[in-house]
Amino acid sequence: MARVLSGREAGAALNEKNREKVERLKAEGISPCLAIVRVGCEPGDLAYERNAEKRCEKAGVLVQKKIFPREAETKELLSMMEELNQDPSVHGVLLLRPLPDELDEEQIRNALDPKKDVDAMTDLSMSGVFSGRKIGFPPCTAVAVMELLDYYGIDPAGKHAVVIGRSLVFGRPAAMLLLQKNATVSILHSRSRNIRDLTCQADLLLCAAGRAGMVTGEMIREGAVVIDVGINEDAEGNLCGDVVYEDALLKAEAVTPVPGGVGAVTTAVLVSHVIEAAARLCRM
Repeated sequence: MARVLSGREAGAALNEKNREKVERLKAEGISPCLAIVRVGCEPGDLAYERNAEKRCEKAGVLVQKKIFPREAETKELLSMMEELNQDPSVHGVLLLRPLPDELDEEQIRNALDPKKDVDAMTDLSMSGVFSGRKIGFPPCTAVAVMELLDYYGIDPAGKHAVVIGRSLVFGRPAAMLLLQKNATVSILHSRSRNIRDLTCQADLLLCAAGRAGMVTGEMIREGAVVIDVGINEDAEGNLCGDVVYEDALLKAEAVTPVPGGVGAVTTAVLVSHVIEAAARLCRM
């Protein structure tokens, strides 16, 4: 039976580290602050906003909310980004995406100063992920996976990591972070052939395809570590991942649950990025 890698446990440990870091910064007169920019009232945005606020509050990080109606125009969001860039009391900015189709999302997200980009929204921040330079921050979900591995003492060095999914939100950034930890990385996607053969070679299998139950037991190597990043709904409306969880429990050495896995660490990572951004900006 596989070991269950609880994101709630790893997230709680990171939350405690965040709280201690905030206390040290406040002793220097620095109060970390996150600005959340939301357009409209999409349920997913509201849920993430609530979770982010809750995590910030527990760590002692301040939150400002900038809410726009669904009918907002691009120029209004650009003006807000510039205002946040110039506000010394704001250290990190989270733009809840995707934005409505009528807005120029690319222009809006790239208007943000990368120094305050705590979730790799800007092209410059993403370039930092691929170059290894500290320009902004990597995507929170990709970092959350690395935090989970570190918490449970799973060293990627020398292991074959197979990532299912090539998005800029997770797949490609996660592959770069694994490379930085000296893993050998393969990225699989919708045009990949012989997917089963490749997943069965994986020491670390990271699944982010966005398809419920895509990864079955026959695709998992005995003794592999399986990290499920998928968030889907099953036929009964329950949350589930990309991996058939019961299959992974029987085949893998360790597996993350959904819910209660990677997602439980992601907002803690967001808060840690805000804290680090505050330290960088205020100590320059």
